[in-house]
Amino acid sequence: MSDRMQLNWRAISEAEPGPVWAELFGEYWPDYHRWWLRDGAEARPGYLDSVKALQEYMPELVPLFEQLCALAGGSDHAARFLSLYCPPPYLSGCSQAIWPGAEPVLVRNYDYSPHAFDSLILHTSWQGRTVMGTSDGMWGLVDGMNDAGLAVSLTFGGRRVVGDGFGVPLILRYVLQTCETAKEAGEVLKRVPTHMSYNVTVVDAKRKYLTALMAPDRETILTTAAVATNHQERVEWASHARFTATVERERFLLQRLTLHVEPQEKFINSFLRPPLYSTAFTQGFGTLYTAVYRPRKRKLDIHWPKARWELHLDNFQGGARQIFTPVHTV
Repeated sequence: MSDRMQLNWRAISEAEPGPVWAELFGEYWPDYHRWWLRDGAEARPGYLDSVKALQEYMPELVPLFEQLCALAGGSDHAARFLSLYCPPPYLSGCSQAIWPGAEPVLVRNYDYSPHAFDSLILHTSWQGRTVMGTSDGMWGLVDGMNDAGLAVSLTFGGRRVVGDGFGVPLILRYVLQTCETAKEAGEVLKRVPTHMSYNVTVVDAKRKYLTALMAPDRETILTTAAVATNHQERVEWASHARFTATVERERFLLQRLTLHVEPQEKFINSFLRPPLYSTAFTQGFGTLYTAVYRPRKRKLDIHWPKARWELHLDNFQGGARQIFTPVHTV
């Protein structure tokens, strides 16, 4: 059987951190605070350790972090949360691929719980760099693009290991704030530690791309893979792999990129159907959206089965959308 679930999406722009972001923080903070406290405050690093880690690995973001902490009210818990250093672990699905045509295009499905999702596209010009992407953690991003034509996206890497490092949405924010090319992004992804395993795919306006296989317990591997799902070089968490069909989704995408290259629109539309598209929200998480990043056009198209939203980095038009997503019920 199938039903429908309503998602209330927003696209919001604020050039510099200010009252708009502060209002958003006030709205989302109660839920984020409960999530951050789920293992107790003592399970999370203290303020000094969190700031020290930011200063060591992402020093360019420290002034921005301090601005956001002040706007958030300056509490100890808010500041430690905003550092996104060693946050509680979380899992997702996701598929992403680089379409191999003349125009570089990054296509991704984000599979996650709708109850832990911001449903927010954030457009900012923080520190002189314009960035647009799907918000997570109040200033992190699960995918995004900057004014240099660099686009980036993440998938969960399919491993149980948790270690000392940052939540990957903040690492994506850092990449987009400080990098202009895929090569520069790869250097950052090799250097900054992550608290869980993730695959991060990057493409720039010159069609250079890479996928970084990040993990908290081993060195990041930079690959030329154009496809990433929810495992890394091999499946290491068999039950998760079966549940998410990560191998099947990877094979499906590789076939479309290598055996019979499809027109761009047909390739994008394949993300809106099984096996890439999931409606299994009652079992944990399903596909919340399909994002199509076009770095040369500096444009983001968000797709759903019966809706589409076009957003332009240089002429960003905010607003709201009510989206009805199919849900499979047993």
